[in-house]
Amino acid sequence: MTVKEDLNKIDKKIDEVSIAYEMLKDNIKDKRRWFIIWIITFLCLISSIVYIIYLHDDINTITDDDSIEIQDVESIDNSHIKIGDDVWEKLY
Repeated sequence: MTVKEDLNKIDKKIDEVSIAYEMLKDNIKDKRRWFIIWIITFLCLISSIVYIIYLHDDINTITDDDSIEIQDVESIDNSHIKIGDDVWEKLY
């Protein structure tokens, strides 16, 4: 073998190592990117679960003061509805 052939082999090995090293760096970047995406997705899931629990607790809290029972809806013309100090009148 000549020196020129040896140099060509060494150049090829350097190119192969650099390609493998570049692929390794790209792989590390991809893993980091996917981990960040996973963290963001997980936080969105946790926040949506917390919000759903909050809404469920908020919907279930109905007090007696908030409910109104109206009977004989057909004959409600010219009547007054009084809730506390508020009075609603139907004028026609």
